[in-house]
Amino acid sequence: MISEILSVIFSINTFNAALRLSIPLALGAMAGAFSERSGIINIGLEGLLLIGAFTGVLGSFITGSAWLGVIFAAISGILTALIFAVFIIEFKANHVVAGVGLNILVLGFTTWMMQIIWGTKGASPSVNSVPPIKIYFLEEIPIIGQLLGVQSPYVYLMLILIFGGWVLLFKTPLGLRIRFTGEHPEAADSQGINVKKIKYFSLLLSGFLCGIGGSYLSLAHLSQFSRNMTAGRGYMALAANIFGQWNPLGGLAASLLFGFTDALQMRLQGIDIGLANDLIQMLPYVLTIAVLAGAVIKSRPPAALGNHYESGE
Repeated sequence: MISEILSVIFSINTFNAALRLSIPLALGAMAGAFSERSGIINIGLEGLLLIGAFTGVLGSFITGSAWLGVIFAAISGILTALIFAVFIIEFKANHVVAGVGLNILVLGFTTWMMQIIWGTKGASPSVNSVPPIKIYFLEEIPIIGQLLGVQSPYVYLMLILIFGGWVLLFKTPLGLRIRFTGEHPEAADSQGINVKKIKYFSLLLSGFLCGIGGSYLSLAHLSQFSRNMTAGRGYMALAANIFGQWNPLGGLAASLLFGFTDALQMRLQGIDIGLANDLIQMLPYVLTIAVLAGAVIKSRPPAALGNHYESGE
């Protein structure tokens, strides 16, 4: 039995699956990094991922094109984040309460729309999905070729977006303004930085990232939308962001860890290890709780995280 477990743990197929399963988590974690670096607690990652998953399928269903579905998902993520931003920035709603409210709203909205469009509350019809692609020059490289030679386009898109997000956040003047806003908005305002615009930009960018991340679930991982298909991934992304110290690269590392445990529990269900499948399925969530508990103790969030600020106050 031990040899079977080790063969599953160190299987290239497990690592391949982990890479794919980390996509919504890593993009959600980076979305959380941008919004929270600007000072806004983003509990609404779950809802933003879910609306992306739903509208991705809706776009593919309407147009027949999975890639147009991805565009639908990105736009819907931005629009949903805009609603969240208005409540937080304009009406100064409590960040956590507004985020939880957003998650509940999106869950109810997507369930209602499924019933209206497809006459079901369970799952949508199958739609055109985004197929894997082959990168020939990578395919010849040992190990890397097995991981990245043939993969979902979302994997390459995730890596590009995360590296680009890291550069934007830590190597550009705009990124400095975002981090400055989250640490000391009064000082940022005194230096001529438009704090409100920075917060709007950061939240809309987080919606864009979550829209794409959510669409992976319904247009690549599966080819349909099912009720509440994010299944807590937004909260896992939040944990990955905190564990990764509000850094897109750190969030990617944490997401790969979560993706690995998710892939592992799926493969362990196929062998007899003396544990009920329900217990095995808990593995990613138990790890999330453990990581979040440790990260909260050791991490230092942006100083103005969760605070409201109005220019001129």
